[in-house]
Amino acid sequence: MSSFEEAETEETVTCLHLTFYHPGQAEKMMFRCLDFCRRQQVRADDTAKFGRDSSLCRYSLMDTRVSRIQFSLQFYRSLHTSEYGFEIKNLSKKTKLTVSQTELGYLNKIDLPLKCIICFGDYQILAEIQEGEAVDYFEIHLHLAEAPILQERCLPSLQPIPENGVSPSFPLSQGKSPTEIDENEL
Repeated sequence: MSSFEEAETEETVTCLHLTFYHPGQAEKMMFRCLDFCRRQQVRADDTAKFGRDSSLCRYSLMDTRVSRIQFSLQFYRSLHTSEYGFEIKNLSKKTKLTVSQTELGYLNKIDLPLKCIICFGDYQILAEIQEGEAVDYFEIHLHLAEAPILQERCLPSLQPIPENGVSPSFPLSQGKSPTEIDENEL
């Protein structure tokens, strides 16, 4: 047998890609303590904490508006399956954490979807899970976004959209409210 045939099977590692954005990141440099250059290994039984206090958090954000411990990520294996995932927990008493439009209060936790956006204050974090098989550790790879991850939130249109999905060609006049029309009158 050749050494290739005798070599151990290479194990793929679960990697959590986190892309950070803050509108003041160029001036305030709140991400200066984060390592965006390489993947970082984290033991499976460790909790990855993000926050202001570098003695408590593995990932420090240099911003006085961030809680000492803002949130944590815990790697886990689902019961009766071989699937791995992450649980995110809000550890801030003052700031709510939003995960893909689900608001988490203090000590609330939720499973992290394969791809989602995490928001608190002016921070936006795109989280993407790259699945793997390793059980002893996972990796975190940090990225920095140059532009906002979330587009400007548009206010809902003031024009009603009929059930057929076609918008009316006439604009609503300012100050006039829409009039209900029976579908048989069309």
